[in-house]
Amino acid sequence: MTRHVRRKANDLSQLELTPLTFHPVFKDYPWGGRNLEAKLGRTIPPGIVAESWEIAGHDHGSTAVRQGPHMGRLLSELMSEWGAELVGIRSAAALKLGRFPLLIKILDAHRWLSVQVHPDDEYSLANEGDFGKTEMWVVLHAEPGSELIYGFKPGVTAASYANALGADRAADELHRLSVHQGDVVFVPAGTVHALGPGIIVAEIQQNSDTTYRIYDWGRPRPIHIEKALDVLNFDHVEPSATIPTIVPRQDVKGHEILASCPHFQTERITLEPGQSDRGHCDGNTFEIWAVLEGTATVSSSHEPVTLHGVDWVLLPANLGDFEVTATTHTTLLRVFVPDVRT
Repeated sequence: MTRHVRRKANDLSQLELTPLTFHPVFKDYPWGGRNLEAKLGRTIPPGIVAESWEIAGHDHGSTAVRQGPHMGRLLSELMSEWGAELVGIRSAAALKLGRFPLLIKILDAHRWLSVQVHPDDEYSLANEGDFGKTEMWVVLHAEPGSELIYGFKPGVTAASYANALGADRAADELHRLSVHQGDVVFVPAGTVHALGPGIIVAEIQQNSDTTYRIYDWGRPRPIHIEKALDVLNFDHVEPSATIPTIVPRQDVKGHEILASCPHFQTERITLEPGQSDRGHCDGNTFEIWAVLEGTATVSSSHEPVTLHGVDWVLLPANLGDFEVTATTHTTLLRVFVPDVRT
């Protein structure tokens, strides 16, 4: 007997998961600023805002549904209740732990973030009880001359770098990459990295909040030298920004694969006014759609959801057919869990 049959007749609002939009959770880390308001036109609380957790179901922050029959409920609650109906059968590891697979953020790097590295699943689950953290960035805004730290300069080894960790010269042996609006940077676990001042990114990542700091520009926060050395990948030398893969299509102006790994695949799609992209959530994976610029409406068997840049919607794995239609020139992101068997 299914869960639906057991529910009471007067609990109709809980029978199905609809497309879900969320109130963000804000983080006031010291490197943040006010650019989510100044550059993106978003409403944010007073003071420093470093991160806006857009879709989150982590112990350190869970977003609440902002409209519809599930309004006010936390994503972590829906994950606990709905499991595979929400995330799909491809998210086996997340289902085993009872956690949503991904964490979606917008970051305002008003100052340098700490130089840092994230562990992979094996190390993080064994040592932190958390997922590992592979992530990617889509640059939403970059001031002229903006750069980030991404990988090592040639010739750096674990032995040579061990003496620099935590010291002022820790950033000297690291590769710096200039970035511009629209650039894509894929950051697998083990990659040394840091966003620099003047950059705003959309971040798609595993649902983890585990970070090992290597250097923090003089700020009095803990440094994690031993764990960082355990997980740093010294083969990641002078990497470049990701070159998107174009998907040939006649029905839309542009379709690119930005990044693909076992944890997520992210695509960028450009629609002109009146154009649509159709999809089907068949129980294998949820989909997350974002409007980065422009306006689009997501239609399904439920109430339509209209998104304005920058805004996100979570489509549950059991949603069925849906359609995304642009009312202006619109740039979208599509995120889902790929089939790793293919």
